[in-house]
Amino acid sequence: MERTLFMNFLAARGLKLTKERMAVLRQIFSIHGHFEPERLYLNIRSSGIKASRASVYRTLNLLVESGLVERISRSEKGNVYEHTYGHRHHDHMICTTCGEVIEFFSENLEEIQNVICTRYHFTGTSHTLEIRGQCRTCKKRKK
Repeated sequence: MERTLFMNFLAARGLKLTKERMAVLRQIFSIHGHFEPERLYLNIRSSGIKASRASVYRTLNLLVESGLVERISRSEKGNVYEHTYGHRHHDHMICTTCGEVIEFFSENLEEIQNVICTRYHFTGTSHTLEIRGQCRTCKKRKK
């Protein structure tokens, strides 16, 4: 299904689903969790696909634009991504020391967002919440 969605997205922009783009799509959807672009590139190369680093990064940006993949910032540690198509919405806590990404979902936060949107006569279609701080392990190390 994600292949069809991506093909339609590309076609609407006058682009084709090339062998390299297909390899990136397949690799991303085989990952269950967060990934870094450089690791994605190295995995594709090690599988024998001849894709350039630039091609992998450009395809990753197209996938973000299409809504199939989400970019999760990690400040000076770089960006981390995850495929979101077919997954329930969730938010993230990001450790600014080690870069660990912790997923969570809060029905209360979702309801608060709906109340705020209603109050301001706003129709929300999506949101991203990132809480930055220190994970349990890094907090213990600091003591």
